Amino acid sequence: MKTQKQVIISIGREFGSAGHEIAERIAKRYGLSLYDHNLLREVADSHNVSSEELEIFDEMKHNKFLYRTVKGMSSSPADNVALMQFNFLREKAEKGESFVVVGRCSETILKDYPGLISIFVLGNMEDKIARISRLYGKTEKEAERFIKEKDRKRKKYHDSHCKTKWSETHTYDLSLNSSTLGIEGSVDFLSEYIDKRIARMK
Repeated sequence: MKTQKQVIISIGREFGSAGHEIAERIAKRYGLSLYDHNLLREVADSHNVSSEELEIFDEMKHNKFLYRTVKGMSSSPADNVALMQFNFLREKAEKGESFVVVGRCSETILKDYPGLISIFVLGNMEDKIARISRLYGKTEKEAERFIKEKDRKRKKYHDSHCKTKWSETHTYDLSLNSSTLGIEGSVDFLSEYIDKRIARMK
């Protein structure tokens, strides 16, 4: 389904909630570009640097005690990698492009664009453990530790760059527990919500 209006779908997610797969299916359903980990490659190409160099500092927490910011320029490599991604997304939005973006504080950095629809996907821990155990070949205890570690990292990254809080409902337009409807059911439900939001856009 193509739309003539600018639509930016921001999807935050808990690790193991299938939020990324849901984002992929929504992007395909609406015929939109998807920006996730590939964002680093796009940014690297535009700055003529190696994406492997940027990946080292991707989604790292801002540390105000180790690095300084002077006249808008930070001495922190992690801050600069984050800023390059934020600016890339803003440039795409400023050009009027429509796209789906996973994470990257997008619900906050793109909040001034009227076409933004921000969604957060969570899941029941037992379902997340089962999914991560299957995908990564981990025991249940290993999967649970992995999930908590990844989410802790995401929260620190998000909250160090935003005034809003990661995963808190008021940060997003809509929060959805993917365990209640499953992946396909979640995609269908979100698509109905997105369609209604698009219809109300001026």
